Amino acid sequence: MSSATPPSSIRLSDLTHPVVAGLISVIVNYGGTFILVFQAAKVAGLSPELTASWVWSISIGVGVTGIMLSWIAREPIITAWSTPAAAFLVTALATTPYAEAVGAYLISAAAFVLLGLSGYFEKVIRLIPPGVAAGLLAGILLQFGIGAFGGMSVDPLLAGLLIVAYVVLKRFTARYAVVGILVLGLAFLLIQDRVDLSGLALKFAAPVFTMPSFSLNALLSVALPLFLITLTGQYMPGMLVLRNDGFKTSANPIVTVTGLGSLLMAPFGSHAFNVAAITAAICTGREAHEDPSKRWIAGIAAGVFYILVGVFGVTLAAVFMAFPATFITTLAGLALLGTIGGSLASAMADAKTREASLITFLAAAANIKMLGIGGAFWGLLIGLVAYAVLNGRCSRPKPQIEAAPTAVPAASKGAAN
Repeated sequence: MSSATPPSSIRLSDLTHPVVAGLISVIVNYGGTFILVFQAAKVAGLSPELTASWVWSISIGVGVTGIMLSWIAREPIITAWSTPAAAFLVTALATTPYAEAVGAYLISAAAFVLLGLSGYFEKVIRLIPPGVAAGLLAGILLQFGIGAFGGMSVDPLLAGLLIVAYVVLKRFTARYAVVGILVLGLAFLLIQDRVDLSGLALKFAAPVFTMPSFSLNALLSVALPLFLITLTGQYMPGMLVLRNDGFKTSANPIVTVTGLGSLLMAPFGSHAFNVAAITAAICTGREAHEDPSKRWIAGIAAGVFYILVGVFGVTLAAVFMAFPATFITTLAGLALLGTIGGSLASAMADAKTREASLITFLAAAANIKMLGIGGAFWGLLIGLVAYAVLNGRCSRPKPQIEAAPTAVPAASKGAAN
């Protein structure tokens, strides 16, 4: 774990941007992907009490582990639920009894604890070339950048307002650009009466314990895919996000702590949580704070917001989901512009690895889905294969023979170029 600025040196002015970054990451998570949890719960036929317990367990678990890791490491380690795993469960829970699914959650979480304690995950991360890692991150985030402008065809007034405001604020007060569009967007939605909160009632969530059961079918059809999907779709890109922004915390304690948290929360409905990828980029880049040593505050803030959502269960999750989809996608895309640009610049910086990095970027952006595994894994695999072929030594290099320079005919020059 790394050391950084002690808490006593944090000034009040240092809190604004990291706290807002943490809030935006939470809003994007609940407003953008949490609907998958409700869809999976509906497919599984869960009662409102079990659904609320799922929300409670995953929100509290994510919040507590994020706060712990960010505080100890003094780095913005944002944790989140596994989004690709939630998408997988929308179909898997249709044919798997809920108690067996909970047993599969436990097996998958235990596997992550063992992986973290073994230390092998960190070794794998170090083998990935920086350019390929940057290309992967840029490709994963590209759809969010496109989404920021894609909203113009759906809700041109709202998306246009946020985009114009972002550009203007970037020109005159770059530090407050993301904060400004968040406040402006919320004010615009409230004035237009587009956030309907009339049907909400503030209620505390109550955890419900489910006794797990185990079966070979659930092991192969739920636990194994859940482990692979979370590993390749969340942990690997999540750690690459941290590395891309210069944070060096070892992956091993992150995998171990989040695995333990998942293990404890699984009987209450939590399918898996892990280091975040996309929403983490909102908190790890310059938009969160100019000084990297102050960005860990965003991890604490995000954790606190997650716990608040967990305490009130479905109620506050429904608040985030009440925002129009265009607001969520545009806000997320604009908040990630700096990270996308920086990743692309890093990917293209080294001429020797540029083509492999570009292939990684395009493959990740294509979001290939095969064998139940998401696009992050395939983008990384294709990029590493391209890197090995383009930069690996296929034969022993011939010794250089010094010779006097000779004139090269013009035709030969043209052919060489």
